[in-house]
Amino acid sequence: MPELPEVETIVMGLKKKVLGRTFLDAWTDFKKTIKRPKDFKAFQKELKGKKIEEIRRRGKNIIFNLSSGYSLLIHQKLTGHLLFGKWSFKNKKWEPKTRGPLTDRANKYIHLMFFLDKGQMLALSDVRKFAKVELWKKEDLDSSIDMEELGPEPLEKDFVFNRFEKIIKRRKGKIKQVLMDQKVIAGIGNIYSDEILWRAKVSPFQSASSLKQQELHRIYSEMKDVLSKAIELEGESFSDFRTLSGEKGRFDLLRKVYQREGEKCSRCGQLIKRAKLGSRSAHFCPKCQPLKAI
Repeated sequence: MPELPEVETIVMGLKKKVLGRTFLDAWTDFKKTIKRPKDFKAFQKELKGKKIEEIRRRGKNIIFNLSSGYSLLIHQKLTGHLLFGKWSFKNKKWEPKTRGPLTDRANKYIHLMFFLDKGQMLALSDVRKFAKVELWKKEDLDSSIDMEELGPEPLEKDFVFNRFEKIIKRRKGKIKQVLMDQKVIAGIGNIYSDEILWRAKVSPFQSASSLKQQELHRIYSEMKDVLSKAIELEGESFSDFRTLSGEKGRFDLLRKVYQREGEKCSRCGQLIKRAKLGSRSAHFCPKCQPLKAI
């Protein structure tokens, strides 16, 4: 699933390409993607003529603030990503009008297309079709339970160490699960929790409440650093994620443990292991990240 760096990469691209543009229409061959309003024709009607006034990220959500007090929310979920370009509809599928990154296999699963003024187009490619799109009145979205329950943004200046320490220490779960809990910290998922903890030399199975201040300092520092570097490299694309132009992100150059089971740890040479943690998997080095007795 696209995490904070991937979503921020898309938002940065959208600000350059579509800020100030107006929605003219929308097309879909999978109406279940539209969660609010559930009737696609009603969604089309409400969206038409709305100008994009602001684009922002909250957690893993992309939010377009529109004219007339509306907000469009897109959560890309497991395999979704937005694309900017021009396509033509041939043989019941969308084909890019020019050769290049948009022809990548991962960019061919277009199930939602937005038509903007000046001939611009914005597509959602989503092979698993789990993404969700919602159109809200802005004040209703801002006060919704989903938005209010999101934790702080880890890269915001006001998310200082003391604040981080307090929210982590009062949690009883394993540290990897705590880092991925969107109600605790917004935007971190499976990939970056593994990468942060490897760099901090902390076991993903360590109880969050048992961590010493020195360990928390390392996690906090690495969290800031890893997420910032991942944004600079436009995210991780070993799977389906692509940037707004359809290109792969380059964080793979720095990926140390996630999906590297059986490979040698680049720090100590021990083989990277993968183990179940709840419904997810944790990738870690058993030598660099030993589980300490509480």
